[in-house]
Amino acid sequence: QVQLVESGGGLVQPGGSLKLSCAASGFTFSTYAMSWYRQAPGKERELVASSALGFTNYADSVKGRFTISRDSVKNTVYLQMNSLKPEDTAVYYCNARRSYDAYWGQGTQVTVSS
Repeated sequence: QVQLVESGGGLVQPGGSLKLSCAASGFTFSTYAMSWYRQAPGKERELVASSALGFTNYADSVKGRFTISRDSVKNTVYLQMNSLKPEDTAVYYCNARRSYDAYWGQGTQVTVSS
């Protein structure tokens, strides 16, 4: 049974930091591309960052502020978010993808507000 369990969301002031975690189980973690998406109210879900085959990719809006990393021993992917802005407010989702297989976590809320 595939499971992706996100944690680490919360309320943070502008300029602050948060680190999201996504614990994966039920599949061969190292063979899947792992990504973080987000969805703000009234907006479509968008790709934030991805990690596959040693490469990383970021949305322009988060480059230089967010860092994706993965721990293949703990089967966990992380998203370190620094210099947070109110426009980063969204539900953040973990995604695992390989060929035609794709799995999603339940999401974790990140709110950036003073």
